[in-house]
Amino acid sequence: MPNIGPMELLVVLIIALIVFGPKRLPELGRSLGKGIREFKGSVSGDDDDDDRELRELQQSKAKADAEPVESVEGEVVTEKRV
Repeated sequence: MPNIGPMELLVVLIIALIVFGPKRLPELGRSLGKGIREFKGSVSGDDDDDDRELRELQQSKAKADAEPVESVEGEVVTEKRV
């Protein structure tokens, strides 16, 4: 089996650019990377991504709760602004 060199990769990228377009290509790259990370995590048994996302969500919620709400004279504030 021949090695894949830079010219072959360039040809594949140009074909992908023509087929999917410049606006859709970054989105496809992100979803491909996310899929590879999820696959590697499920194969190795790591659940760190889920735990990390949960911690980040809890931290952002706690930060939003701790921020004071600024009010303007004559304005009725009924809920926090984020």
